[in-house]
Amino acid sequence: MDKKKLLNLLHREEGRKLDFKLRIELSGETGKKELTKDICAIANSNGGRGYIIVGIEDKTKKIVGLKKEDMFSEEQIQQIIASRCDPPIPVSVEYLTLEDKNIGVITIYNWDQKPYQVRESGAFYIRRGSTTDIMRKQELVAAFEESLNLNIEGCGILKSDISALNMEIINQYFRSKSIDINNENIEFLLRRSSITSRDRETGETICTLGGLLVFSDSNSIYIPHNMIKIINKINKNKPEVIVVQGNIIKMIELCEVHLKEILPEKYPYTAVWEAIKNAVLYREYSEFSRIIEVHIGFNSIVVTSPGELMKTNKRNGDTREYNRRNMWLYEKVITLDTKGLFLKSNNGFSNMKKAFKGKGKIMFINSKQENVFKVIFPGINEHI
Repeated sequence: MDKKKLLNLLHREEGRKLDFKLRIELSGETGKKELTKDICAIANSNGGRGYIIVGIEDKTKKIVGLKKEDMFSEEQIQQIIASRCDPPIPVSVEYLTLEDKNIGVITIYNWDQKPYQVRESGAFYIRRGSTTDIMRKQELVAAFEESLNLNIEGCGILKSDISALNMEIINQYFRSKSIDINNENIEFLLRRSSITSRDRETGETICTLGGLLVFSDSNSIYIPHNMIKIINKINKNKPEVIVVQGNIIKMIELCEVHLKEILPEKYPYTAVWEAIKNAVLYREYSEFSRIIEVHIGFNSIVVTSPGELMKTNKRNGDTREYNRRNMWLYEKVITLDTKGLFLKSNNGFSNMKKAFKGKGKIMFINSKQENVFKVIFPGINEHI
């Protein structure tokens, strides 16, 4: 945004897509909740991009500016929104100078993922004039009808560049579907498959979350939460902390290598690897501030994945079945899985239990309160 655009906004009245604030308070929960509601309401309201302009008296529109201690970063705002809204709302932060004073501008982008929900309360907010209110039933119905693509993988990632996509993997995927890519159809195919998306206002082509997860080797630039953090407390010959990033199939392959190197030869590492594969496939990727963690200790090995498992009423024998999350992702990965990495992942829980039969008990913890799923394996001291 340039100064001319900012001055034009200052001449407008507050409304569905524009809010003026003297400052925002992010040190406590109350301020974070209020900001989340405001951003959610602007994002759910009809129109183009929305703006929250900070450093302006909302009644008089006097330019007050922000002191250094009142300024906030884009990362701060993104973390607050990503952890509190479902799906996460794309925002950006920039500062401009007016009358030698710092003015903060939070831009709320207009994407296809509406309606946005505040997780803690479960409420959907909207702007009515200059005030924030809860969406009515018919407004929700209309929003869902307008946005039929509700999968998180199809969400466009702000500021991403399609040069980050690995065309070799993309070609492999479409070849498996008996589709040849050429210069004439590539743009259509990428968008039709939700590998890329388009900014409604600028027309710019960007990558989707799913496109980056599956088809980018350097996706950590745009989605740093796509990470597996291995904490090694047992093998002094290997690093204590190992960070695994990249396209998710490559990540899984690397995890097998690390597990083999860290764990004793007799330890059934394949069970831990199975838990990691399930975590990568079914974690909640809308949790932009959380990662998959693998803690390897002498007394236990714990694989923690963001997002609780969603239970169904179905049972497979004595085992309750769960709804699959990330079906777009699942289809792409299974199609590209030429090495059979996920061949038996449909029976992941059973595979883990079989690997430890007679060797120790595995615990599965599904925590709604923490919104995580944990698999706890016996430590190497218990049976090796």
